[in-house]
Amino acid sequence: MAIRTQIVICGGTGCMSSHSKEIKEEFDKVLAELDLDKEVVTFQSGCFGLCERGPVVVVYPDETFYGHMTIADVRPLCEEHILKGRIYQKKVYKEATAEELAKIKLFREMNFYAKQERIALRNCGIINPTDINEYIGRDGYLALGKVLTEMTPQEVIDVVSKSGLRGRGGAGFPTGLKWSFAAKNEGPKYMICNADEGDPGAFMDRAVLEGDPHCIVEALEIAGYAIGANQGYVYVRAEYPLAVERLETAIKDAYAYGLLGKNIFGTDFSFDLEVRLGAGAFVCGEETALMASIEGERGMPRNKPPFPANCGLWKRPTVINNVETLANVPTIINKGADWFSKIGTEKSKGTKVFALGGKINNTGLVEVPMGTTLREVIYDIGGGIPKGKEFKAVQTGGPSGGCLTAAHLDTPIDYDNLAAAGSIMGSGGMIVMDEDNCMVDVARFFLDFTVDESCGKCTPCREGTKRMKELLDKICDGKGTMEDLTTLKNLALTIKDSALCGLGQTAPNPVLSTLDNFYDEYVAHVVEKRCPAGVCKSLIKYYITDKCIGCTKCARNCPAGAISGALKQKHSIDTSVCIKCGACKASCPTGAIITK
Repeated sequence: MAIRTQIVICGGTGCMSSHSKEIKEEFDKVLAELDLDKEVVTFQSGCFGLCERGPVVVVYPDETFYGHMTIADVRPLCEEHILKGRIYQKKVYKEATAEELAKIKLFREMNFYAKQERIALRNCGIINPTDINEYIGRDGYLALGKVLTEMTPQEVIDVVSKSGLRGRGGAGFPTGLKWSFAAKNEGPKYMICNADEGDPGAFMDRAVLEGDPHCIVEALEIAGYAIGANQGYVYVRAEYPLAVERLETAIKDAYAYGLLGKNIFGTDFSFDLEVRLGAGAFVCGEETALMASIEGERGMPRNKPPFPANCGLWKRPTVINNVETLANVPTIINKGADWFSKIGTEKSKGTKVFALGGKINNTGLVEVPMGTTLREVIYDIGGGIPKGKEFKAVQTGGPSGGCLTAAHLDTPIDYDNLAAAGSIMGSGGMIVMDEDNCMVDVARFFLDFTVDESCGKCTPCREGTKRMKELLDKICDGKGTMEDLTTLKNLALTIKDSALCGLGQTAPNPVLSTLDNFYDEYVAHVVEKRCPAGVCKSLIKYYITDKCIGCTKCARNCPAGAISGALKQKHSIDTSVCIKCGACKASCPTGAIITK
């Protein structure tokens, strides 16, 4: 019997944590009971991108998109959609019909996907990442065969250079130029994929490894051929067990198919690939610290020069590219440099993947052409701010980036424009904040992260970030002075200029950008001893307004017993007992509890 329907269940980490594996098992069970298991197949894919709707299920060939699926929804969906041919209205996404799946643009009619262009994510949510045949069926390893049988190493470098591909890990260095530096050197060389993704809120690399691991295997081989390397490593976070599992499966299958190892495609090119687990430190995302970790040393940055392309892993020429950078390479080889270079802007070619999170309706993974504005990402793709709240800021580049305001919403997303606005592209984290966020507290949050993650090798980072954190603690506690603001800025600029590696050099960015764009909030904390957003506990008190209906929910949820009042009468808060946990405000159905 011919297969007439495919049911694809998201198998990314987010959906897996919401029982998508159990949902697949239930589909298999119900389909067997309905005697449909011979004509309907199920499998788990990588991330579809629209994580807010997870767990996601898509039914092909009509490509109907279902979100927020539960195990209880499986049987009625099968009975309605698979058996009777009717849409299961309870969980269908109302903009779900797709038209151009074959053109890589998933679910084109949905607002979330309409302005996206999926190159790095081209296979995520489409193929079974554990089946090498499905990758091959989507032109997998075609680019590798082309370069090994039709192109010289220099021609490969020329194509990548002409495409304008720049590093997606944060620095934005031209990929082809980096490859050319290593290619000029003699002797053993190494290719490394940097999958040590440690930014808070970032999961771009994880999604690619989970949803399309073979594209990284293929890209590393192409790069290895271009620079003259026969050994590669994927340095991946140990906190990504699913990504590691699928990557190791891909490597094993590639060896079994003769696509890794000796004499690939019958040529004299050989390439071996290993997975190395990260050391659990954010600083190991810095390339010299990463190499030290692979060598078995403590992950600490080294002085540059020498640069890795000349003297890297085990003092041999080494090229390090991050996951997203490499994910673009096979498509560039297959479709050509001119095709890729027409996407994006003059100095920033191609697309960029962002992990969109925070105060945003459509949290998830998006891939947009360079030059797309922040407004388009946040409002057209992200669906705007929840609960009618006002947009306040967006943090790009993770703890190394800056916070931009509503005045920057029409800024095109590319390397130069984001830098000019006071932030950076970074690896692709994009965290949206609304009127309830305190920007002083946001700066403190990111600085707290970098203080913990500093390797301690250089004094500016080791000691300077701690001093900045102490000043921010002082300001948030209502004990700061205007002199502290001056000291804070001067200290940030000094660290930026004198730290050894990228972690320390960019650690002051959240502080500097919030000082520039939200200086009035700092002044309110220092002069008025007030937190305008009502976040900093030392500067706020909770009050109950006349909107109170006496439902007693606040009193029942208060862990300190600070709220009193009779049923259906206005309640009051004893501020001397209140611990400022916010439980009362969160539970109030009428919005009667405010902070001052």
